[in-house]
Amino acid sequence: MTTDKRNMTAGHLLAFMTILIWGNTFISTKILLVDFTPVEILFFRFLIGYAALLLIDSQPIRFRSWREEMLFIGAGLCGVALYFLLENAALTYTLASNVGVIVSIAPFFTAVLAHFFLEGEKVNVQFMIGFVMALAGIMAIGFNGSVLLRLNPAGDILACLAPVVWAVYSVLMRKISALGYPTVRCTRKVFFYGLLLMVPALFLFPFRLGPERFYDLSNASNLLFLGLGASALCFATWNRAVGILGAVTTSIYIYIVPVITVASSALILHEKLTWATYLGTFLTLAGSYISERSRKRRGNRDARHAAQAASDRI
Repeated sequence: MTTDKRNMTAGHLLAFMTILIWGNTFISTKILLVDFTPVEILFFRFLIGYAALLLIDSQPIRFRSWREEMLFIGAGLCGVALYFLLENAALTYTLASNVGVIVSIAPFFTAVLAHFFLEGEKVNVQFMIGFVMALAGIMAIGFNGSVLLRLNPAGDILACLAPVVWAVYSVLMRKISALGYPTVRCTRKVFFYGLLLMVPALFLFPFRLGPERFYDLSNASNLLFLGLGASALCFATWNRAVGILGAVTTSIYIYIVPVITVASSALILHEKLTWATYLGTFLTLAGSYISERSRKRRGNRDARHAAQAASDRI
Protein backbone atom coordinates (compact mmCIF):
# COMPACT_ATOMS: atom_id res chain seq x y z
CA MET A 1 0.00 0.00 0.00
CA THR A 2 1.40 3.40 -1.02
CA THR A 3 1.85 6.28 1.40
CA ASP A 4 -1.03 8.22 -0.20
CA LYS A 5 -3.39 5.26 0.16
CA ARG A 6 -2.35 4.74 3.78
CA ASN A 7 -3.01 8.42 4.48
CA MET A 8 -6.43 8.24 2.82
CA THR A 9 -7.33 5.11 4.80
CA ALA A 10 -6.22 6.82 8.01
CA GLY A 11 -8.33 9.86 7.12
CA HIS A 12 -11.46 7.75 6.61
CA LEU A 13 -10.86 5.85 9.87
CA LEU A 14 -10.40 9.12 11.77
CA ALA A 15 -13.61 10.57 10.29
CA PHE A 16 -15.61 7.43 11.06
CA MET A 17 -14.27 7.20 14.63
CA THR A 18 -15.17 10.85 15.16
CA ILE A 19 -18.71 10.39 13.89
CA LEU A 20 -19.11 7.23 15.98
CA ILE A 21 -18.46 9.30 19.12
CA TRP A 22 -20.40 12.37 17.98
CA GLY A 23 -23.40 10.17 17.22
CA ASN A 24 -23.53 9.24 20.91
CA THR A 25 -23.24 12.75 22.33
CA PHE A 26 -27.03 13.12 22.18
CA ILE A 27 -27.42 10.53 24.95
CA SER A 28 -24.88 12.20 27.25
CA THR A 29 -26.39 15.62 26.59
CA LYS A 30 -29.89 14.31 27.29
CA ILE A 31 -28.74 12.96 30.67
CA LEU A 32 -26.93 16.18 31.58
CA LEU A 33 -29.90 18.40 30.70
CA VAL A 34 -31.54 17.26 33.94
CA ASP A 35 -29.04 19.31 35.99
CA PHE A 36 -27.40 21.61 33.42
CA THR A 37 -28.64 24.18 30.91
CA PRO A 38 -27.55 23.82 27.25
CA VAL A 39 -25.08 26.72 27.45
CA GLU A 40 -23.56 25.29 30.66
CA ILE A 41 -22.98 21.92 28.99
CA LEU A 42 -21.44 23.67 25.99
CA PHE A 43 -19.07 25.86 28.03
CA PHE A 44 -17.93 23.15 30.46
CA ARG A 45 -17.31 20.53 27.73
CA PHE A 46 -15.08 22.83 25.70
CA LEU A 47 -13.31 24.10 28.83
CA ILE A 48 -12.46 20.48 29.70
CA GLY A 49 -11.44 19.88 26.09
CA TYR A 50 -9.16 22.92 26.03
CA ALA A 51 -7.49 21.89 29.32
CA ALA A 52 -6.88 18.39 27.96
CA LEU A 53 -5.30 19.68 24.76
CA LEU A 54 -3.16 22.09 26.79
CA LEU A 55 -1.82 19.17 28.83
CA ILE A 56 -1.05 17.19 25.68
CA ASP A 57 0.77 20.03 23.91
CA SER A 58 1.34 23.38 25.61
CA GLN A 59 3.46 24.87 22.83
CA PRO A 60 1.75 27.98 21.43
CA ILE A 61 1.27 28.81 17.78
CA ARG A 62 3.16 32.03 17.34
CA PHE A 63 1.48 35.02 15.75
CA ARG A 64 2.49 35.43 12.10
CA SER A 65 -0.13 37.68 10.56
CA TRP A 66 -3.65 38.91 11.18
CA ARG A 67 -4.79 37.08 8.04
CA GLU A 68 -3.70 33.77 9.59
CA GLU A 69 -5.07 34.72 12.99
CA MET A 70 -8.47 35.49 11.48
CA LEU A 71 -8.66 31.90 10.23
CA PHE A 72 -8.41 30.64 13.82
CA ILE A 73 -10.82 33.27 15.13
CA GLY A 74 -13.34 32.42 12.41
CA ALA A 75 -13.01 28.67 13.09
CA GLY A 76 -13.52 29.22 16.82
CA LEU A 77 -16.54 31.43 16.18
CA CYS A 78 -18.20 29.06 13.69
CA GLY A 79 -17.19 25.57 14.84
CA VAL A 80 -17.34 26.05 18.61
CA ALA A 81 -19.39 29.07 19.65
CA LEU A 82 -21.97 29.77 16.94
CA TYR A 83 -22.75 26.24 15.74
CA PHE A 84 -23.63 24.83 19.15
CA LEU A 85 -25.35 28.00 20.36
CA LEU A 86 -27.56 28.04 17.25
CA GLU A 87 -28.35 24.35 17.64
CA ASN A 88 -29.22 24.71 21.33
CA ALA A 89 -31.28 27.86 20.71
CA ALA A 90 -33.18 26.09 17.91
CA LEU A 91 -34.09 23.26 20.30
CA THR A 92 -35.88 25.76 22.55
CA TYR A 93 -38.22 26.81 19.71
CA THR A 94 -38.80 23.74 17.55
CA LEU A 95 -38.88 19.94 17.66
CA ALA A 96 -35.66 18.01 18.24
CA SER A 97 -36.45 15.89 15.17
CA ASN A 98 -36.66 19.04 13.03
CA VAL A 99 -33.28 20.23 14.29
CA GLY A 100 -31.74 16.79 13.82
CA VAL A 101 -32.84 16.67 10.19
CA ILE A 102 -31.85 20.23 9.32
CA VAL A 103 -28.34 20.22 10.86
CA SER A 104 -27.54 16.92 9.13
CA ILE A 105 -27.51 18.65 5.74
CA ALA A 106 -24.21 20.33 6.64
CA PRO A 107 -22.35 18.34 3.93
CA PHE A 108 -24.41 20.09 1.26
CA PHE A 109 -23.48 23.56 2.49
CA THR A 110 -19.86 22.46 2.91
CA ALA A 111 -19.82 21.20 -0.68
CA VAL A 112 -21.24 24.49 -1.98
CA LEU A 113 -18.72 26.64 -0.10
CA ALA A 114 -15.81 24.34 -0.92
CA HIS A 115 -16.80 24.37 -4.60
CA PHE A 116 -16.19 28.12 -4.72
CA PHE A 117 -13.45 28.67 -2.13
CA LEU A 118 -11.22 25.56 -2.15
CA GLU A 119 -9.04 24.06 -4.87
CA GLY A 120 -9.84 20.44 -5.82
CA GLU A 121 -13.16 20.38 -3.93
CA LYS A 122 -15.62 20.55 -6.83
CA VAL A 123 -18.94 18.69 -6.64
CA ASN A 124 -20.62 16.62 -9.35
CA VAL A 125 -24.02 15.12 -10.17
CA GLN A 126 -23.28 11.83 -8.40
CA PHE A 127 -22.52 13.71 -5.18
CA MET A 128 -25.88 15.50 -5.42
CA ILE A 129 -27.74 12.21 -6.00
CA GLY A 130 -26.12 10.80 -2.87
CA PHE A 131 -27.03 13.96 -0.97
CA VAL A 132 -30.72 13.70 -1.93
CA MET A 133 -30.83 10.01 -0.91
CA ALA A 134 -29.10 10.70 2.41
CA LEU A 135 -31.39 13.66 3.12
CA ALA A 136 -34.46 11.48 2.46
CA GLY A 137 -33.07 8.92 4.90
CA ILE A 138 -32.31 11.54 7.54
CA MET A 139 -35.85 12.92 7.25
CA ALA A 140 -37.32 9.41 7.63
CA ILE A 141 -35.26 8.87 10.78
CA GLY A 142 -35.99 12.32 12.18
CA PHE A 143 -39.75 12.27 11.68
CA ASN A 144 -40.01 8.54 12.44
CA GLY A 145 -42.79 7.87 9.98
CA SER A 146 -44.99 10.74 11.09
CA VAL A 147 -47.00 12.29 8.25
CA LEU A 148 -47.34 15.54 10.18
CA LEU A 149 -44.43 17.94 9.88
CA ARG A 150 -44.74 20.69 12.47
CA LEU A 151 -42.69 23.72 11.54
CA ASN A 152 -41.71 26.65 13.72
CA PRO A 153 -40.16 29.48 11.67
CA ALA A 154 -37.89 30.87 14.41
CA GLY A 155 -36.50 27.50 15.49
CA ASP A 156 -36.15 26.13 11.97
CA ILE A 157 -34.35 29.26 10.72
CA LEU A 158 -31.88 28.99 13.61
CA ALA A 159 -31.41 25.29 12.81
CA CYS A 160 -30.75 26.14 9.14
CA LEU A 161 -28.03 28.59 10.15
CA ALA A 162 -26.19 25.91 12.18
CA PRO A 163 -25.06 23.74 9.22
CA VAL A 164 -24.12 26.89 7.30
CA VAL A 165 -21.67 28.01 10.00
CA TRP A 166 -20.37 24.42 10.30
CA ALA A 167 -19.67 24.49 6.56
CA VAL A 168 -17.70 27.72 7.03
CA TYR A 169 -15.80 26.02 9.88
CA SER A 170 -14.93 23.05 7.63
CA VAL A 171 -13.60 25.32 4.88
CA LEU A 172 -11.57 27.36 7.40
CA MET A 173 -10.07 24.19 8.92
CA ARG A 174 -9.05 23.03 5.45
CA LYS A 175 -7.17 26.30 5.03
CA ILE A 176 -5.68 26.05 8.55
CA SER A 177 -4.47 22.49 7.91
CA ALA A 178 -2.52 23.79 4.91
CA LEU A 179 -0.50 26.05 7.25
CA GLY A 180 1.45 23.01 8.50
CA TYR A 181 0.90 23.38 12.25
CA PRO A 182 0.40 20.30 14.49
CA THR A 183 -3.28 19.31 14.66
CA VAL A 184 -3.49 19.44 18.47
CA ARG A 185 -2.14 23.00 18.60
CA CYS A 186 -4.53 24.13 15.86
CA THR A 187 -7.51 22.56 17.64
CA ARG A 188 -6.49 24.07 20.97
CA LYS A 189 -6.20 27.54 19.46
CA VAL A 190 -9.64 27.16 17.83
CA PHE A 191 -11.06 26.09 21.22
CA PHE A 192 -9.46 29.14 22.88
CA TYR A 193 -11.16 31.57 20.52
CA GLY A 194 -14.40 29.57 20.69
CA LEU A 195 -14.49 29.82 24.49
CA LEU A 196 -13.56 33.50 24.37
CA LEU A 197 -16.35 34.26 21.91
CA MET A 198 -18.77 32.15 23.95
CA VAL A 199 -18.42 34.36 27.04
CA PRO A 200 -21.10 36.91 25.97
CA ALA A 201 -23.62 34.04 25.68
CA LEU A 202 -23.06 33.21 29.35
CA PHE A 203 -24.79 36.49 30.21
CA LEU A 204 -27.65 35.96 27.76
CA PHE A 205 -28.62 32.42 28.85
CA PRO A 206 -29.05 30.88 32.32
CA PHE A 207 -25.57 29.99 33.65
CA ARG A 208 -24.15 29.12 37.06
CA LEU A 209 -21.08 27.27 38.30
CA GLY A 210 -22.99 24.97 40.70
CA PRO A 211 -19.99 22.83 41.77
CA GLU A 212 -22.21 20.39 43.69
CA ARG A 213 -23.53 19.04 40.38
CA PHE A 214 -20.07 17.76 39.43
CA TYR A 215 -19.98 15.44 42.46
CA ASP A 216 -22.62 13.24 40.84
CA LEU A 217 -20.88 10.34 39.09
CA SER A 218 -23.29 10.37 36.15
CA ASN A 219 -22.81 14.10 35.55
CA ALA A 220 -19.03 13.89 35.91
CA SER A 221 -18.64 10.90 33.59
CA ASN A 222 -20.88 12.38 30.87
CA LEU A 223 -19.13 15.76 31.02
CA LEU A 224 -15.77 14.01 30.73
CA PHE A 225 -17.06 12.04 27.75
CA LEU A 226 -18.20 15.26 26.05
CA GLY A 227 -15.09 17.22 27.03
CA LEU A 228 -12.34 14.66 26.49
CA GLY A 229 -13.95 12.44 23.87
CA ALA A 230 -16.42 14.50 21.83
CA SER A 231 -14.46 17.76 22.07
CA ALA A 232 -10.69 17.35 22.62
CA LEU A 233 -10.24 14.02 20.82
CA CYS A 234 -12.94 14.32 18.16
CA PHE A 235 -12.22 17.87 17.04
CA ALA A 236 -8.54 16.94 16.69
CA THR A 237 -9.31 13.77 14.70
CA TRP A 238 -11.93 15.58 12.60
CA ASN A 239 -9.57 18.43 11.82
CA ARG A 240 -6.88 15.93 10.86
CA ALA A 241 -9.35 14.07 8.63
CA VAL A 242 -10.30 17.34 6.92
CA GLY A 243 -6.60 17.98 6.27
CA ILE A 244 -6.21 14.54 4.66
CA LEU A 245 -9.51 13.99 2.84
CA GLY A 246 -10.71 17.53 2.22
CA ALA A 247 -13.69 19.40 3.62
CA VAL A 248 -16.33 17.84 1.35
CA THR A 249 -15.34 14.17 1.65
CA THR A 250 -15.00 14.40 5.43
CA SER A 251 -18.33 16.18 5.82
CA ILE A 252 -20.11 13.27 4.09
CA TYR A 253 -19.67 11.28 7.31
CA ILE A 254 -22.07 13.69 9.04
CA TYR A 255 -24.89 11.90 7.19
CA ILE A 256 -24.27 8.86 9.42
CA VAL A 257 -24.74 10.72 12.73
CA PRO A 258 -28.55 10.18 12.91
CA VAL A 259 -28.06 6.46 12.19
CA ILE A 260 -25.58 6.08 15.05
CA THR A 261 -27.76 8.17 17.38
CA VAL A 262 -30.83 6.03 16.65
CA ALA A 263 -28.90 2.78 17.14
CA SER A 264 -27.42 3.97 20.44
CA SER A 265 -30.79 5.26 21.65
CA ALA A 266 -32.34 1.86 20.96
CA LEU A 267 -29.56 0.01 22.78
CA ILE A 268 -29.06 2.36 25.74
CA LEU A 269 -32.33 4.27 26.13
CA HIS A 270 -34.49 1.41 24.76
CA GLU A 271 -36.23 3.71 22.30
CA LYS A 272 -38.48 1.95 19.76
CA LEU A 273 -37.35 1.45 16.16
CA THR A 274 -39.96 1.70 13.38
CA TRP A 275 -40.10 0.88 9.67
CA ALA A 276 -39.21 4.51 8.97
CA THR A 277 -36.03 4.12 11.02
CA TYR A 278 -34.90 1.09 9.05
CA LEU A 279 -35.76 2.71 5.70
CA GLY A 280 -34.03 5.95 6.74
CA THR A 281 -30.92 4.07 7.84
CA PHE A 282 -30.70 2.29 4.48
CA LEU A 283 -31.19 5.48 2.45
CA THR A 284 -28.72 7.44 4.57
CA LEU A 285 -25.97 4.85 4.30
CA ALA A 286 -26.61 4.32 0.57
CA GLY A 287 -26.55 8.08 -0.09
CA SER A 288 -23.34 8.48 1.92
CA TYR A 289 -21.72 5.68 -0.07
CA ILE A 290 -22.74 7.20 -3.42
CA SER A 291 -21.48 10.67 -2.44
CA GLU A 292 -18.20 9.29 -1.14
CA ARG A 293 -17.66 7.17 -4.27
CA SER A 294 -18.16 10.26 -6.42
CA ARG A 295 -15.34 12.00 -4.53
CA LYS A 296 -13.08 8.93 -4.76
CA ARG A 297 -13.58 8.55 -8.52
CA ARG A 298 -12.84 12.21 -9.06
CA GLY A 299 -9.68 11.91 -6.96
CA ASN A 300 -8.51 8.88 -8.98
CA ARG A 301 -9.27 10.69 -12.25
CA ASP A 302 -7.35 13.78 -11.15
CA ALA A 303 -4.40 11.60 -10.13
CA ARG A 304 -4.37 9.92 -13.54
CA HIS A 305 -4.50 13.29 -15.29
CA ALA A 306 -1.62 14.57 -13.16
CA ALA A 307 0.44 11.45 -13.92
CA GLN A 308 -0.28 11.79 -17.64
CA ALA A 309 0.68 15.47 -17.55
CA ALA A 310 3.95 14.60 -15.82
CA SER A 311 4.61 11.89 -18.40
CA ASP A 312 3.95 14.32 -21.25
CA ARG A 313 6.42 16.80 -19.79
CA ILE A 314 9.09 14.08 -19.65
